[in-house]
Amino acid sequence: MSDTHPAQPCQAGKSAAESAVTLTHQVLPHDANPAGNVHGGVILKLIDTAAGVVAMRHVRGWAVTASIDRMDFLRPVYVGELVILKASLNMVGRTSMEIGVRVEAENLLTGEVRHTNSAYLTFVALDEHGAPRPAPPLVIEGDVAERRHRQALRRRELRRQAMAEERNG
Repeated sequence: MSDTHPAQPCQAGKSAAESAVTLTHQVLPHDANPAGNVHGGVILKLIDTAAGVVAMRHVRGWAVTASIDRMDFLRPVYVGELVILKASLNMVGRTSMEIGVRVEAENLLTGEVRHTNSAYLTFVALDEHGAPRPAPPLVIEGDVAERRHRQALRRRELRRQAMAEERNG
């Protein structure tokens, strides 16, 4: 255990399953616009919350949102439906983590479930002073985890390239 993080557990590796979460939220009228569609900002907040739970479970400490990749609203979510958010860890760097969130909407009257959104968020682990701290490594278990990890590494490289181009151009 490090002297700078006395309250933190040792940095043993963890699998994505150890921190994965499924959250639900029933859409009510205050979540929607006059047409009865849920506001995009409500969906974004739910996505950020689900990803934040995964990050904090993984590091067993504070973690903050550093970025969210492009957001496409594939299908609307309506008042009365259940929003289901499935979030899991895809990749862990030194202090940062990529978390994937899949959003589905369930019509509680018919049982129909449809995919409405997917997002990738980057979180950074923080120490008790608010400074970045190392995150436990991710233990890759199985073909799906391996594929998600490879794709996350590609997305990280693309994000780094885009940031470099913005700084230089």
